Amino acid sequence: MDSIRNVAELKEDRNGRARSGFANEQQERPSDSKTSESFISGSGLQSWSGLAEEALHGLPGEVVKAVEPHTEADPVAVAVSLLASFGNALGQGAYFKVGPTLHHPKLFVALVGETSKARKSTSWDPVREFLYEVDPAWVEDRVVSGLSSGEGVIHAVRDPLYRNREGEEVVVDEGEPDKRLMVLESELAGPLKVMSREGKTLSVVFREAWDGDRFRTLTKNSPTKATGAHVSLIGHVTKEELLRHLNETEQANGFANRFLWLMVKRSKELPFGGDWHKVEKRSLVERLRSAIEFGKSAGEISWGESARAAWQEVYSPLSEGKPGLFGAVVGRAEAQVVRLASLYAVMDESHTVELDHLNAALALWDYAEESARYIFGDATGDPVADHIAEALRAAGERGMSRTEVRDLFKRHKSVDQINRALTFLLSMGRVLRTSEDTGGRPTERWFLK
Repeated sequence: MDSIRNVAELKEDRNGRARSGFANEQQERPSDSKTSESFISGSGLQSWSGLAEEALHGLPGEVVKAVEPHTEADPVAVAVSLLASFGNALGQGAYFKVGPTLHHPKLFVALVGETSKARKSTSWDPVREFLYEVDPAWVEDRVVSGLSSGEGVIHAVRDPLYRNREGEEVVVDEGEPDKRLMVLESELAGPLKVMSREGKTLSVVFREAWDGDRFRTLTKNSPTKATGAHVSLIGHVTKEELLRHLNETEQANGFANRFLWLMVKRSKELPFGGDWHKVEKRSLVERLRSAIEFGKSAGEISWGESARAAWQEVYSPLSEGKPGLFGAVVGRAEAQVVRLASLYAVMDESHTVELDHLNAALALWDYAEESARYIFGDATGDPVADHIAEALRAAGERGMSRTEVRDLFKRHKSVDQINRALTFLLSMGRVLRTSEDTGGRPTERWFLK
């Protein structure tokens, strides 16, 4: 059917190149080194391409194209910051229902740079400017940062608290009537460090915030609950910090797969900051205002006829499990695409997700998935196994004996821990084991495939 694009087609741009934003070294490199960056991964030198055009559908694309000449931020970062912020500003007015589960248009987004110079934080500035014109109270009061505990998140969206005094219910805390909360963390490494501390509830609360809208503290002397909460998150982090602290928290299977992980870079150098005064904001602000008003009362968003067959076609590949830490991180692909597609639909003031909305969501998810593959691709989620794999990679064709593997940890890991890690790597097909005849007891030798 001509109107339905299959998964393979969704992964290629008009020139037939991979459209993930990560092109291999044989592809044509941009000639202007000031407007492109490169990075090293396990598969060799990589170069950065732009986000696929489909992801810039409708109002999000028009905003990105209007501000792009006047910001050093990556267009990807501007686009997802706008989508996440718009979805939070809506509150719970719109939702997509999958069985009994309601998916409100809230996103958790992590903008990941190779270095601290990737201009991650500047992507919020133009989004803030537009949304301040639409809803200044939301920008000033409901966009927060520096939350370091689960209790702090709950307090920010808490319900009124009543106490019985002499047989009469008395309000002792008015609570927070506006249940929208946009968490903007310019240093996501901070919350990740907090999560590594025993007994901290921040990771649990954020998982609950992505899944639903109800939380409560179990503190005996100060119980707090929140209902109808609508929490979104945009975080900025370097790749090095992310891998170090996410592994320490051991939250890969519960925390990380609620996020869209997106590699971003500085798009260009603007020594004088661009010509922001030349951006034609008025018409875009009016359209954003209209779309937010629509979304606040939109109710259920459902599949449109033009998208149903396409969704049926891509659903199986999206829901197929993938190995390692990368697989755990992208384990909610279907739900993430549904939320993205719903947001594109609402920004078009549509009660149905049509093919253009689905293609836009798939294009953005494709970029997020390839970002996650680059960030987490060879990691297993087991620090011992990952350390062994890195050492075997360095050893190359020589491989390592079991004794050499053991000595990697200088007696800080037990034989059982090392055996479990090696068995895990074998089960994933990541390593090869051979046996060498030494004239006595055979010696094992291990190689990375």
